Amino acid sequence: MKPDLNETINLLQQLIKTESFSGSEDGTADILESFLDSKRINTNRLKNNVWAIHPNYDPARPTVLLNSHHDTVRPNDGWTRNPFDPAMEDDKLYGLGSNDAGGPAVSLISTFLYFCEQKKMPYNLILAITAEEETSGENGISLLLPELGQLDLAIVGEPSGMQMAIAERAAMILDFVVRGKSGHAARDVGINAIDKAVKDIRWFQTYQFPKTSERLGSIKMTVTMIHAGIQHNVIPDMCKFTVDVRVTDAYTNQEVLDIIQKNVQSEVIPRSVQLEASRLPDDHPLMNAAQSLGIEMVASPTSSDQGLISAPSVKIGPGDSNRSHTADEYIKISEIEAGIDRYIRLLEILRFEKVEI
Repeated sequence: MKPDLNETINLLQQLIKTESFSGSEDGTADILESFLDSKRINTNRLKNNVWAIHPNYDPARPTVLLNSHHDTVRPNDGWTRNPFDPAMEDDKLYGLGSNDAGGPAVSLISTFLYFCEQKKMPYNLILAITAEEETSGENGISLLLPELGQLDLAIVGEPSGMQMAIAERAAMILDFVVRGKSGHAARDVGINAIDKAVKDIRWFQTYQFPKTSERLGSIKMTVTMIHAGIQHNVIPDMCKFTVDVRVTDAYTNQEVLDIIQKNVQSEVIPRSVQLEASRLPDDHPLMNAAQSLGIEMVASPTSSDQGLISAPSVKIGPGDSNRSHTADEYIKISEIEAGIDRYIRLLEILRFEKVEI
């Protein structure tokens, strides 16, 4: 039976009404759990991660994970609307998390329910709507993955205009500390920590990694924060700075970290290194299925929970990534309707073998 679009939108409106900042998603987890229970789906919950398995699970078949997240960032000061009021105007549904990633999440839920009505499936389906994606928190999908067993493919719901991101950069956040020796700025004494830091910062601005990715290009390193000094006439004895590193599939995070540590004098303090770059193999059956439907395939410059999933994965969903984390966020109803249809058609034609591990 065709998914009920009104029911899908009503669920999204309930989610928008309920505060679900990363780490505090109890309310939306309750809503999701109650909704799936009402559909007589055997629903599981681990902290604020909610998941369900297709009733005809067979360990001999490959398993596809349908994943999105129900946490949101906090609203910024630019909002002119109530972020928790799911107001509809023409084709637009406004509200915090409507686009990122409420729309993709409810679309995947509707897709999963559609296939739960089908008794014969060429593969297993697991639905997981997870927490703490916006902060890469330890109680999000990384906590849940060991409970799901072997996964052979993951479809991650993020707003992409239903383009399929078959490659995604990883995000590494690194903090650096440079130490000097304080002294009076008027005298030729002390060791200026800023001067030492500048040498390392220049390295980040000019270094080119030897290997590039066919899909993602070169690694990008950006110094995003710097702090030093306590007074205008005191030579600073410490300088701290932060670097955002966008890693491609040409390197692992550890390989990039090793190269950085060999080339800078600063003390390196990794803040976030768990998200790895990903790329779907060119000969993967999902690639062929997407091509047959005319789905555009792209590389994503941003990171997501996809980087925590070791199985082959893609990122695709209704909505527009440019609206994510913006004031007066919205998603179009027509985008959700088209997204559900595209998810269903993609999964209906997908055929592949179980991966042996």
